[in-house]
Formats: sequence, C-alpha cells, structure tokens
Amino acid sequence: MAVLDLRFDGDPILRKAAAPVIQFGEPVDTLIADLFETMYAAQGRGLAAPQVGISQRMFVIDTTWKEGEKHPIAFVNPEIVEAAPFSQLGPEACLSIPDRTFNVARPVWVDLGWNSPAGIRQTARFHGVGAVCVCHELDHLNGVLITDTGTEV
Repeated sequence: MAVLDLRFDGDPILRKAAAPVIQFGEPVDTLIADLFETMYAAQGRGLAAPQVGISQRMFVIDTTWKEGEKHPIAFVNPEIVEAAPFSQLGPEACLSIPDRTFNVARPVWVDLGWNSPAGIRQTARFHGVGAVCVCHELDHLNGVLITDTGTEV
C-alpha cells in the first residue's frame, strides 16, 4: 500500500469525467488499498480516484473512523439508482480544496448501485453523512467539485 499524491483544484483531471472500470482484479485491489491509505493519512472520510490523478470510476469512504471503528467501503462504477425527493443543506470540505468549506444541498438518502473490487454488483441505501459522502465522491467521478454545487461558508 502507498500514500498517493493528492490533486488540487485547478488540476484538469478533477474536471474530467472518469472512465468506467472494465477489468477487475489485482490492479483494482491495489488502487483501492492505496486510496484507503491516502484517505486515512489525509484525515478524510472519502477519496475518489481522480483526486490522486487516476481517471477511473472508483472511490472509497469511511464515515465513522474518526469517531470509532473503521468501516471502509470501496465503490467501483457507482451510480445513484434512486434519491430522496428532499435535501439536506450542510457543510462539506474536500481534500482537493484544502482550508475551504462549502454548504451543499444533498439528498437525505440515496440508493447506490456499484461493483465491489471483485466485480460483484452491490446495492445499498445511504442516509445522512453516508449519503453526503457518496454523493460528494460521485461528483468527483463526474468532474464536479463543491465549488460548483455549494456556497462557501
């Protein structure tokens, strides 16, 4: 595992839609491990592959590790299947936009479909912070930053 270099606002890869992952196996497993290592080292709750310069549709999250036990989840080729019809407005930070916070409206829940690193299709509903985090990271895969969707606090 390795801590990878983060990319910051202004880097063109952050504005590019990431390519789907087609081949699963060792390269995906290695990148997922590196994403987690980098996210934890940077004190984040989520990290998308474009944030480390890799234009692939994958991200990792762990929304609970700062308060207790780690619950890491890796997402490959994620997509929102359904979202709540109402939103929550809240502050968000981003490892690629250090020292700035934005209020962003996000659905209070989302149903997400994705592949595991082994290529197995998964689905789950994420609420609250989990919904915020998966939406934030999914935005990264689409070349969208919180500077586009939020208001600076």
